[in-house]
Amino acid sequence: MDCAFLGINPILFQESFAGNGNGNGRVSLMARSNSSTRRRLPSNLRYPRRTKLPPDFGINHLLKNTTEPSSQTEFKEAEAEEDGEDIAWEADEIEAISSLFQGRIPQKPGKLDRQRPLPLPLPYKLRPLGLPRPKKHVKMAPICDQVYKNPNALVGLAREIRSLGVDEDVGLILNKWVPFLRKGSLSMTIRELGHMGLPDRALQTFSWAQKQPHLFPDDRLLASAVEVLARNHELKLPFNLDKFTSLASRGVIEAMARGFIKGGSLHLAWKLIFIAKNSGRKLDTSVYAKLILELGKNPDKRRLIGTLLDELGKREDLNLTQQDCTAIMKVCIRLGKFEVVESVYDWFRQSGHDPSVVMYTTLIHSRYSEKKYREALAVVWEMEASNCPFDFPAYRVAIKLFVALNDLPRAVRYISKLKEAGFSPTYDVYRDLIKMYMVSGRLAKCRDVCKEVDIAGFKLDKETMSQLLQLESEKRLSF
Repeated sequence: MDCAFLGINPILFQESFAGNGNGNGRVSLMARSNSSTRRRLPSNLRYPRRTKLPPDFGINHLLKNTTEPSSQTEFKEAEAEEDGEDIAWEADEIEAISSLFQGRIPQKPGKLDRQRPLPLPLPYKLRPLGLPRPKKHVKMAPICDQVYKNPNALVGLAREIRSLGVDEDVGLILNKWVPFLRKGSLSMTIRELGHMGLPDRALQTFSWAQKQPHLFPDDRLLASAVEVLARNHELKLPFNLDKFTSLASRGVIEAMARGFIKGGSLHLAWKLIFIAKNSGRKLDTSVYAKLILELGKNPDKRRLIGTLLDELGKREDLNLTQQDCTAIMKVCIRLGKFEVVESVYDWFRQSGHDPSVVMYTTLIHSRYSEKKYREALAVVWEMEASNCPFDFPAYRVAIKLFVALNDLPRAVRYISKLKEAGFSPTYDVYRDLIKMYMVSGRLAKCRDVCKEVDIAGFKLDKETMSQLLQLESEKRLSF
């Protein structure tokens, strides 16, 4: 052992442990250490770091170490004596510690090669069974976004304005909603006030919005106000349409045209459209379609339709819906412009859309009116091949077509389909069927149809009745 490292004089160390071998060396060391030449041990030796106890460390080992002191315990006792502490175990201390281990049931070692099961996964890490559940905590949109996007809130705002007194201003209600409104919010409110028949309140709402910097200028707001005022004939007329079309945006001009059309001011709408055209402003083609439909209802103004149709024919940017196309086709049938009907139908099919039952019916009626019965019959087969469900007008036109072709079996079959679909034949269907039976000389069938006519509540006209009486007299004479 390196005694110099321990801070002990080597000569004294040897002399101390070179005694008679009866254990007096420790006393000699302690005696020498109390002398003036003694040096203190370093802290790492005076207080050594505790090591992990062996697995078989127990009370027996503890008692063994206390009863049979070794050189290590002697060294610790010497160290304790140096600090003035006595760590010797007394008999009552040993008994108290031993009492802590009494009554323990010795455990069997068990099977050492047993495979223990893996621990169960924690519940919060398990995926829930069944269908996914909706999230409980959904991030709600701000109130201003809800008002801006929610039609119910904007329509409800119009209802609140409607409930105001005659002398009360709309600002009483709108001032409460200032923090929640954005550009375009009040456009729906103004349109709803127009539907309620309150153009004055719509104008007051627009005037209030003009004073709000974060709401105006806004073309959507202006378009809604202009459309409502034009529909209710509240615009200040006469005014300079040329100046208006040069300054206003396309959306505002279209809104004014739609307002004139809905309000019945068709001449003003027609004038506005062509002033915009001459100014180089191209309006949406749907405005043309709506004006054509309304002009077709008035026989005195049908002469204006030809100019609109020519203008649509020159446009390459057609943007017509199925309803617009069908409306144009119906008006052209009244005017006898069957080539326009075919052109509109071909354009719609080339656009990649499938015709509806209304468009099919309109096309059949157009070819029937043009007396192109075979071409109309091809449309009927096309409808059946496309599995397009027939409605009552479609059945009615098809039956008329079969009557014109004098195809009694198909006419009877389609009348049966009409009844199976839950429809009731009209008087003209019964009359056409009676005429077909009279042509074929089937008097008994005519009588059966006459009974159905009576049950349905109809009354045969004089012409049909005279024809039936003539057929009966001829049958009697033949017998």
